[in-house]
Amino acid sequence: MKPAALRKICLGFPGAREELPFGEDINVYKVVGKVFALGPLKAEPLRISLKCEPDLAVRLRAEHPAIIPGYHLNKRHWNTVELDGSLTDDFVRELIEDSYDLVVAGLPKREQEKLNWVALSRE
Repeated sequence: MKPAALRKICLGFPGAREELPFGEDINVYKVVGKVFALGPLKAEPLRISLKCEPDLAVRLRAEHPAIIPGYHLNKRHWNTVELDGSLTDDFVRELIEDSYDLVVAGLPKREQEKLNWVALSRE
């Protein structure tokens, strides 16, 4: 996956915004002010950190060498995904969507409604 494709996925969710609060090297993707993805889009190999359910985070790390505990983040709730070609683009897209959904699920109902958000489990 190329940086432009990764950026497009992250910005494709309702209400998603990109910020550079840590300087031009770290792209941060937020929804209603809450981070759901971040990473250096200029890094090689490309990598992105994503929020994840704790039990799933551990399982994903065990199953995929390209997924490690969140770099400089709470390792219980965050994974860093190295986009080295070992994971399919569809799988990476699902991981990003799961991260977005986790963050939106924690928002007040009013904010969820503004985003027209429906959790995957309710679709």
